[in-house]
Amino acid sequence: MESSTTTSYSVVSELEGTLLKTPKPFAYFMLMAFEASGLIRYTLLLFLWPIIALLDVLGYRNGSLKLMIFVATAGLRESEIESVSRAVLPKFYMDDISMDAWRAFGSCEKRVVVTRMPRVMVERFAKDHLRAHEVIGTEIIINRFGYATGFIQESDVDRSIFNSVANLFEDRRPQLGLGRPIISGSQTFLSLCEEQVHAPVPSNYNVQRLHVQLLPVIFHDGRLVKLPTPATALLVLLWIPFGIILAVVRLFIGSMLPLWAIPYVSRIFNIRFIVKGKPPAPASAGNQGVLFVCTHRTVMDPVILSYVLGRSIPAVTYSVSRLSEILSPIPTFRLTRVRDVDAEIIKKELSNGDLVVYPEGTTCREPFLLRFSALFAELTDKIVPVAMNYRVGFFHATTARGWKAFDPIFFFMNPRPVYEVTFLNQLEVEATCSSGKSPYDVANYVQRILAATLGFQCTNFTRKDKYRVLAGNDGAVSYSSFLDQFKKVVATIKPFFK
Repeated sequence: MESSTTTSYSVVSELEGTLLKTPKPFAYFMLMAFEASGLIRYTLLLFLWPIIALLDVLGYRNGSLKLMIFVATAGLRESEIESVSRAVLPKFYMDDISMDAWRAFGSCEKRVVVTRMPRVMVERFAKDHLRAHEVIGTEIIINRFGYATGFIQESDVDRSIFNSVANLFEDRRPQLGLGRPIISGSQTFLSLCEEQVHAPVPSNYNVQRLHVQLLPVIFHDGRLVKLPTPATALLVLLWIPFGIILAVVRLFIGSMLPLWAIPYVSRIFNIRFIVKGKPPAPASAGNQGVLFVCTHRTVMDPVILSYVLGRSIPAVTYSVSRLSEILSPIPTFRLTRVRDVDAEIIKKELSNGDLVVYPEGTTCREPFLLRFSALFAELTDKIVPVAMNYRVGFFHATTARGWKAFDPIFFFMNPRPVYEVTFLNQLEVEATCSSGKSPYDVANYVQRILAATLGFQCTNFTRKDKYRVLAGNDGAVSYSSFLDQFKKVVATIKPFFK
């Protein structure tokens, strides 16, 4: 195809196989099954993959799609489907974006996304990140109790999408259509468009300018690290029993050994610690301790810091579960989010020795740092920035929607987890509040040097922003009774036994 330039006003683009490089939606239904329900539904859908693939080969695309939708969503609350679609799926969609298709899509003023997947699974991502104005997809039937039946309203999906696009552009045909080549005997929305560009969109399909920018995914949830294609999903499924046993062994050994021995013994269990920089010596008796100001990646951060230092460093916490506090090998002190009270807690602990704080207030998985609270800068000038990061292969060790007490288990279920800890030099007195700088300037400076060390970007997002995106609340913590927490554990593991 020769190079061309589009000045189109309106574009209608297919999601699967066009805006997304992956043409088959199976992996996204696997994510929905695992994150919204559990391992049993995930396993059932994986075992049905040969039938789904066979239906596709035989030309029964509607049949294979309806089977995936039914298995992945039947019996789920509508709110749970929306939650997974909001918090989990966008990250995987973004990783699969075709930039050539996006440039053509983003060059138009009116942007419409069409998909064979349920609209609810796509709409949040398409509107928030692709900046689409409309999303056309299938509609899941919800019963009067708010549960998905697993069925969709459309009998012929392609015909339904064609009619929806035609109704949307009653006055004027869409000028640009992006999609896969039309299958013989089927009618698609592309026939309604003045110009048709088949996927993959050529890299030399030029545009004059982009009307919008692709917005990155900064917050995301869910336990799975990799997109569960059939091969990856099978590998994860086979690993889970071994991973649970390995996690239990690692946690047991770790609880028995002294902290200084962990980095050496961890090599036997395929855990790697990468330490850079020179940490400060322990505070001498009677002197104020050093405040380690760290980036926050997982609940394991303060424990890992104590491992690499070879001594127990108390940590201040906010949203850590009661069970995690009980099992923690280091002392933890719960903050209240009342500024004066928290300042007194930190001052008191610093008078007893070294302390670790996390000014972001919550974890972030992506290469971004959230806004730093300036409280730490007001309390001491002995500040040591510490850049912490981690790498895992199968399971994420953080959650906003699930039970946080399982975070260490999921971390240690990974075959070869890696933690990187980089100690920066203690701040010069001229860079602290003692020299007359404002606490906000100090906090912003620490954020910048930590971001530069990790190759991350600084943001002004906060804990509240994260939880509004992922959980639909502001992240406020209510301290429930043991019975309430036990009920939450049961609710978490219940899908495994359905």
